[in-house]
Amino acid sequence: MSRQGGHLALAWMSLQLLLWHESVTIEVPQDPKILADLRQPPTITKQSVKDYIVDPRDNIIIECEAKGNPVPTFSWRRNGKFFNIGKDLRVTMQKRSGTLEIEFRNGGRPEDYEGEYQCFAGNDYGMAMSNKILLRVSKAPLWPKEVLEPVVVTEGSSLVLSCNPPPGLPPPVTFWISSLMMPIRQDKRVSMGLNGDLYFSNVMAQDAQNDYSCSARFLFTHTIQQKNPFTLKVLTSRKVAESMPTFLSPLGSESSKMVLRDEQLLLECIAAGLPTPAIKWFKKGGDLPGHKVKFEMYNKTMKIINVSEEDAGEYVCMANNHLGSIRHSIFVQVRAAPYWLDKPTNLVLAPEENGRLVCRANGNPKPTIQWLVNSIPIDSSLPDPSRQLMGDTIIFRSVQMGSSAVYQCNASNQHGYLLANAFVSVIDMRPRMLGLKNQLIKVIENNRTFLDCPFFGSPIPELRWFKNGQGSGLDGGQYRVYVNGTLEIKRAKAMDEGTYTCVASSILGMAENQVRLEVKEPSRIVLAPEHQSAVRGSTARFNCKVKFDPSLPVTVTWTKDDKPIHLGRRLRKDDETLTIANINEADEGTYVCTVKTEIDQDSASARLTVLEEASLNPSVSSALPPDRPDPPMDLELSDPAARSVRLTWIPGNDHRSPVTEFLVQFEEDRWEPGRWQDLATYPGDLTSVILQLAPFVNYQFRVIAINAVGQSVASVPSPKYQTSSAAPDVIPRGLRGWGSEKDNMEITWEPLLDLEKNGPNLHYSVWWRRKDSDGEWNNVTTTGTKHVVHNTETYVPYEIKIQARNDLGAGPESNLVIGYSGEDKPTSAPTDLHISKVDSTKGNIHWKPVNQDSVRGEFKEYRLYYWRKASHVPGLVFSKENKTKGFYTTMAQPSAILSDLVPFSHYQMFMVVANNHYEGPPSNSVEFSTKEGVPDAPSFFRIKRRGFDSIHLEWGKPTEPNGLLIGYRLKYQAANGSREGRPHLETFLPNVTEFTLRLPDRSTRYNFYLSALTTVGAGEVIIEESPFFTNEAYIDQVDIATQGWFIGLMCAIALIILILLIVCFIKRSRGGKYPVRDKKDLPLDSVDHKDPDGSFDYHSDEDNKPLQGSQTSLEGNVKESDDSLVDYGEGGDGQFNEDGSFIGQYTVKKDKDETEGNESSEATSPVNALYSLA
Repeated sequence: MSRQGGHLALAWMSLQLLLWHESVTIEVPQDPKILADLRQPPTITKQSVKDYIVDPRDNIIIECEAKGNPVPTFSWRRNGKFFNIGKDLRVTMQKRSGTLEIEFRNGGRPEDYEGEYQCFAGNDYGMAMSNKILLRVSKAPLWPKEVLEPVVVTEGSSLVLSCNPPPGLPPPVTFWISSLMMPIRQDKRVSMGLNGDLYFSNVMAQDAQNDYSCSARFLFTHTIQQKNPFTLKVLTSRKVAESMPTFLSPLGSESSKMVLRDEQLLLECIAAGLPTPAIKWFKKGGDLPGHKVKFEMYNKTMKIINVSEEDAGEYVCMANNHLGSIRHSIFVQVRAAPYWLDKPTNLVLAPEENGRLVCRANGNPKPTIQWLVNSIPIDSSLPDPSRQLMGDTIIFRSVQMGSSAVYQCNASNQHGYLLANAFVSVIDMRPRMLGLKNQLIKVIENNRTFLDCPFFGSPIPELRWFKNGQGSGLDGGQYRVYVNGTLEIKRAKAMDEGTYTCVASSILGMAENQVRLEVKEPSRIVLAPEHQSAVRGSTARFNCKVKFDPSLPVTVTWTKDDKPIHLGRRLRKDDETLTIANINEADEGTYVCTVKTEIDQDSASARLTVLEEASLNPSVSSALPPDRPDPPMDLELSDPAARSVRLTWIPGNDHRSPVTEFLVQFEEDRWEPGRWQDLATYPGDLTSVILQLAPFVNYQFRVIAINAVGQSVASVPSPKYQTSSAAPDVIPRGLRGWGSEKDNMEITWEPLLDLEKNGPNLHYSVWWRRKDSDGEWNNVTTTGTKHVVHNTETYVPYEIKIQARNDLGAGPESNLVIGYSGEDKPTSAPTDLHISKVDSTKGNIHWKPVNQDSVRGEFKEYRLYYWRKASHVPGLVFSKENKTKGFYTTMAQPSAILSDLVPFSHYQMFMVVANNHYEGPPSNSVEFSTKEGVPDAPSFFRIKRRGFDSIHLEWGKPTEPNGLLIGYRLKYQAANGSREGRPHLETFLPNVTEFTLRLPDRSTRYNFYLSALTTVGAGEVIIEESPFFTNEAYIDQVDIATQGWFIGLMCAIALIILILLIVCFIKRSRGGKYPVRDKKDLPLDSVDHKDPDGSFDYHSDEDNKPLQGSQTSLEGNVKESDDSLVDYGEGGDGQFNEDGSFIGQYTVKKDKDETEGNESSEATSPVNALYSLA
């Protein structure tokens, strides 16, 4: 047993080595000259279908065509034996083809030629063969003559009228009609079964008739045959008894059904009973595949399309009415005819090269693989030392010229077979150049340029490029050589001009070709035409100044609305200008200037708007400002196609600003009804465009016009347009596989967008299998965006792919994505953790790594946990926060630098290995101390001034001394703008944190530099500049109350207040009965009131805060004067002061009662008193 295992291992290693050295297969170009000289084995290009049913009224044609060099010859086998065509006068073979034609003009029966046919095409290099074609003649047998007795049944009973059509080929389509050729009405109670019988769940009196006829339609002969009609008599009664459901089809409580993969499954349940039972369907242990299940015949038939393996299981149909229910179980088995996983393809090799043919197929049951060589089983063929058969793979090593052959792979099981031809062609051919000789290529400067050099040879030649016959080959930098021989110049410059030579060489010889490259300046419009508005009858000019390469012939053309301009007396063109004289309405439109050379072109456009003459309507002149355009009108749809439609509209008025573009929007009523979305924008000179659409969308469109001012209102929507459904053409994005638990893998993806669904019932087919294994794919179909694979091993790679499907078919498959199942906690810890070369802020850490298998997930990092355990500075308060640092390394002896440590501290650390979700056990714990370092900057530094001749400085101890403090160092020097004076240095003991400096000159400013000291040295310097001090004020501790200027100011303020009080008293004494107002209505409630004893109550102006010259009323509003004495006087009479002068201010208009009761209650305000003095 061990010896056999050793042989298998050796064979597997040999296979890997062979595949490692496998050569790339040669692709033969479809060049007529190459194909004419190239010798190749035959390839079948056309053949009839495997199950071939023919019409007996026509000649029989069995197709078989092939290609090869030399031209293949054809032969046939019939029922496994050589078919001698020459001996049968009715059979002929078409010229240069293997297609057979069997004629029956002169008699003969088509049935005599039924059987199994197989075509063989061969030449000197191999033999290819077709599928086995089973030829059968269509049959439409007559219905047997029979006498049908009348069917008598009581009302309410069930009934089955049998059809039993004759067995035609292909089977006929059955249906029931009456003698008037009208279909028998079917409903929930009466329906036809899958076998063609007519089922009555319960018979009613109106069912009685004498012409129930079953008919069979034969597709090939286009004939319909009828069975003798049934006569149905119904015995009625006064009361019809109700009955519980019973099954008419299928019978019993359970049955079974077998269906092939990708076919459709039809399950039927028809029940009898009164009232008519309702039918429901279930699947035991799961849900019905809603995206591909359909119910027909009033729920009596369930159809599942595109059956797959997950559709197997127990299906239950339930029939119920109000009397009860019954169930029937149908056990469905899904089998599969063989289908390709890896179909062999043609292999073209050079002598001494290696290659392989692979033939992998799947099915249920698993198909057997058989290899043939030139239609002979490989075991019976001549041995070939360069060929080795290993199951479903043939390995070729060091092939020779005589190794060419056609290999057939046959995969078969009891449900069918697959046959594939793949030739191995061993050729040797000298290198040849396939393109045109000595081409001249002209390109525009700074453009990406490709120089083609198609070539062929066997073995594949090596191709190199040279410039001007010099150098060692062009590749890299500015140049890139592709495998097909093309040379790419990333940005062509003038220096790249020259002759390029491509040389293809192999052991059989060499060939070369030359390409001449010329680099030209781009053609461009340097002064473009601009939009214009011109009055009718005037002249318009459009500029178009161009720049181009002088070595290229150039043409400058003008078009209007995409049509050529016909020059004449009114329209003149010179080198840089288009002039339009005597403008009329027909001249309005979009003008395009195009400069064109043989290799490039440039264009610019402008719109001419024609206005009415200003003299015709002076009020509406051409000077009116432009405005937004009116919306487009009369939207029409035409030229409908599967994914496009033409939209045409009429532009609205542009309001003196040409329309620059149209925005087409759409709204659909399936996913986001009512939301208008942008579809595309088009130039402003287009009014008919073809819209590119998505399938399965009910579109409605509208158009918005845009000019320089802005957008128009949207147009009236177009009629609706429904695109037809189609299979998806987008691959779901974001496919990934990852584990959320240690024994699962979640496969997730992004759902297709609504406009990408292309059809109803969108779902996704997902496949997965272990990577690096040739096991079968697991697959599931779901409508969601996630599938969880359970019971996986921990962190193993999987190959994943996905495909979107709908009712119309399947979309493209995605590329393979590698996903991983879930992670678990690592089982091992790093060992021998230690640290070396520790200084004040860093150290080198070392450890022994773990075995990668113990990580049990994706290795993320080695994670170091460390924390400051103590400080060597006595009494220092600090944080013991845990810190982490990750190191990614796969070295056998890993090390890393741990930095950002605090000096003069004691640390502790340990290490774990981490994957994406978990950490492993900790390593050994290590303690270490950092060396003393320089201190941080002092925690603060303040400068104060206590007099004209001194400055006081204060500072705080550093937050992190990083060692034992030995003092502070203060450097200061006078500052005069950008110049500094001689430095002075002071040192202090560690317990001193303040210093007073005597100033020799009170106006001098200083820069101060302070740092803390340890035995290692000075720490970070903190810099402060003394503030600017004047001679008139102190900054710190100066008593302002003792200053002379302050005392004088206070005295002046007191004197002014005293004078104001005296003036107010004098004014009141002169008689203040009548308030004076500054032409404003004021409330009667005065600022000051007179007490009953005749004294005055003075109120502060701060109580009401009126605006200057006005006062606020009690109601909070102010009434403006209209200067009417009648309105403001009492009874129309004016009011006068005691001295006879007229009152200059109006009083508030009062009600009569209020005026009489309070005539002289107001006193003059202090503000008005001051105005009266003025």
